[in-house]
Amino acid sequence: MAALWNAFLVWPPLGQALAATLFTWFMTALGASVVLWRRSFPQPFLDAMLGFAAGVMIAASYWSLLEPALKLSEAKSVPWMPAAVGFLAGGVFLRILDALLPHLHVGFKTEEAEGLPAPWRRSVLLVLAVTLHNIPEGLAVGVAFGAVSAGIPEAALSGAVALALGIGIQNLPEGVAVSVPLRREGLGPIKSFWYGQLSGAVEPVAAIFGAALAASSLALLPYALSFAAGAMIFVVVEEVIPEAQRGGHADLVTMACLVGFVLMMVLDVALG
Repeated sequence: MAALWNAFLVWPPLGQALAATLFTWFMTALGASVVLWRRSFPQPFLDAMLGFAAGVMIAASYWSLLEPALKLSEAKSVPWMPAAVGFLAGGVFLRILDALLPHLHVGFKTEEAEGLPAPWRRSVLLVLAVTLHNIPEGLAVGVAFGAVSAGIPEAALSGAVALALGIGIQNLPEGVAVSVPLRREGLGPIKSFWYGQLSGAVEPVAAIFGAALAASSLALLPYALSFAAGAMIFVVVEEVIPEAQRGGHADLVTMACLVGFVLMMVLDVALG
C-alpha cells in the first residue's frame, strides 16, 4: 500500500485526477451492487442517502473549492470577483446541460422528461438524470488535483485526496439511491446494477477536463475552482434536495444533509 501511495505522489495531475475518480466510480458501482441481492429499501432510507450526498456536496463546494479560490484572489484589486464569476458560470453551465440533456427523474412519467426530446428508453433517461449529478463531482476532483500542480499553499495534495475521499463516500449511498429505484421500475438486477454504476462513469471524463483546465494557468485557477463549486451547488438545489424531499421525509433528509456536511468538513480540515 505504501509503495502504491508513493507512486501516486509522483504522478502528473491528470493521472492523479483519473485515479481518484476511478475510485469514486468504483464506490458508485459498489453502492449500485446492492440490487444484485436486494430488490428494494425503505423510501426513508433512500431519501436520507440523497440528503447525505447533498450535504457532502455543499461542504465540498466551500471547503475544497470556494475557500481556496477566495484565498488565491486576496491580492487582486477586487478579491471576490474571480470566485463570484466562476461560481455563477458553473451554475449557468449546468443549467444549459439541464436544458439540453434528455433526462427523467424517478417517479415521474416518461412524458415529463426534461431536456431536448429524444426517443430513448425510460431506463436510459432515468440514468441520465443521475449522470447529470456526477459531472460536477468529477469536475471538482479534477480541478482540485489540477490546482496542486500550481505548487501553492492553498491547493495541497492532501486536500484534493480528502475531496476525492468525500465524494467517494457519498457515491456509495448515491449508487444505492440510483439502482434501487431502477429495480423498482421493473429492470432486472443485472440491468439495474449496470445502469446504476454507469451513472458514475462520467466522473473520470469530467475530472480529466477539470484537471487540464486548472493546470493550464494560475490565473484561471480561482475561476476553475469556483466554477466546479457553482456546478455542484446547482445540482444540489435543482436536483438532489428536491428529489430527496419528494418522499415526505423532510426532517430526516435535513438531518442526513447535516451529517454529510459535517463529514466532508471534518475530512477536509483533518486531511487538508
